[in-house]
Order: sequence, then C-alpha cells, then structure tokens
Amino acid sequence: MEITPLEMTPVHMSARIHTDTTQVDEQPVKSFGEFLTDALKKTNELELESERLNAAMAAGRIEDLSQVVVASQKAEIALQLTLQLRNRATAAYQELMRMQV
Repeated sequence: MEITPLEMTPVHMSARIHTDTTQVDEQPVKSFGEFLTDALKKTNELELESERLNAAMAAGRIEDLSQVVVASQKAEIALQLTLQLRNRATAAYQELMRMQV
C-alpha cells in the first residue's frame, strides 16, 4: 500500500537560484535635511491652503463649512508637529552641549 502526501493547498513550492544575475535598485537616498525641507514645505502648503479657504469662506464662496474646518485642523496639527520636532531637536542639541568631553 502506497501512502501519498496530503495536499492541503493547491500551491506547489518551487525555487530557482539566480547566482549569475544580481539586481540592485538604485534609488536616490534622501538626506535628513531633504526630509526636513520637504516636511516644512508641506506644512507651509497646508497653512496657505487653510488661509485660502478661510478667505473664501469669509467672502461667502464656500457653502460646506467642513472643508474649512478640516483644512484648518490639518494645518494646525502639522504646525504642532513641526514645533514639537523643533523643540525636541533644540533640547537634544542643548543636552549634547552640556556633555563633558
């Protein structure tokens, strides 16, 4: 009597070895300064969008108040995050300056 293995899944495992071909994804690596600059630009864009929507609401061109509130909250949260990052970076710098060498 021959016993066959159970086939619980219809997937068959197979593997191929590619020792001769090596592919490396050459993606440009952003520096910390570039990430910081991008984040500050995005925060500024959110603030400008909030101001634009507030002016449009004051002029009576916006009927849906929720758009203005959401844009305002996004800008406020982005600004608070930016301020907290600045505070943490300043505190870290001050801590480094207090270290004795």
